[in-house]
Amino acid sequence: MFFYMDIYLAYQLHTKDDIIVAFLSELGFESFVEEDDHMVAYINKNLHTKKNEEEILKVLHHYQVDYNSEEIQPQNWNALWESSFQPVRVGDFCLVRADFHPKDENIKHDLIINPKMAFGTGHHATTHMMITAMKEINVENKTVFDYGAGTGILAILASKMGASDTDAIDIELESYHNMIENNEVNHVFNVNPLHGTLDNIDINKVYDVILANINRNILLRSAEKLYALLKPGGIILLSGILKEDMEMVENAYVELGMLKTDFLEENQWACIQFIKN
Repeated sequence: MFFYMDIYLAYQLHTKDDIIVAFLSELGFESFVEEDDHMVAYINKNLHTKKNEEEILKVLHHYQVDYNSEEIQPQNWNALWESSFQPVRVGDFCLVRADFHPKDENIKHDLIINPKMAFGTGHHATTHMMITAMKEINVENKTVFDYGAGTGILAILASKMGASDTDAIDIELESYHNMIENNEVNHVFNVNPLHGTLDNIDINKVYDVILANINRNILLRSAEKLYALLKPGGIILLSGILKEDMEMVENAYVELGMLKTDFLEENQWACIQFIKN
């Protein structure tokens, strides 16, 4: 069961909505739908505790945001997406579309993503940057780990780029089921959807490439485990980071022995690429 907050962007918030999304994501919100004058944010009812609600209200009050909230039953959000979901294009490299959109034959990698309640359609700056960064990475015949996979969009792209084997994990059961469905509709058979956390990953397994589009706090908490899962010389892409937090995350990974090799910025967000020395 989910709980939603209808957040009214009553003042000129469009320059700060990404910041609010970042804070709410760290507090457990996992899906956001933006309208003209408000944004609907969804959180699992189990995470909507009194203590967590106090933290949520601090964020909303700080930004002087009006809101109301209501408990809702689980449902399929495809009808909503079909009315508002537009394809996302990254040059001629990748097109992310729903199955009701026409295919573009001039695109190198065609991805069909039907999101339901899972995060990751390419619309958000963090996912868009991850796709852009992946364009410059050679994953052919390499092993890939997608941490916090959501819809499985990045894992599916890695497969289409020639990855030999990809593990994709998410803590949300809805995401796990959505990954399975998106794998099938994209005819991808070498992506292994997993439900759980890093603790569910074989500690003896290592990867050539790790993709982690989550949030600052989880990236910091997971740094040592992600480092251990990456092969020497392997590449890790991190996103879900506000630009103001980029130095903090960078320092944590550099201290472990990572070398920062590139970064991207879009709106309030950053994406960082490291190589393991």
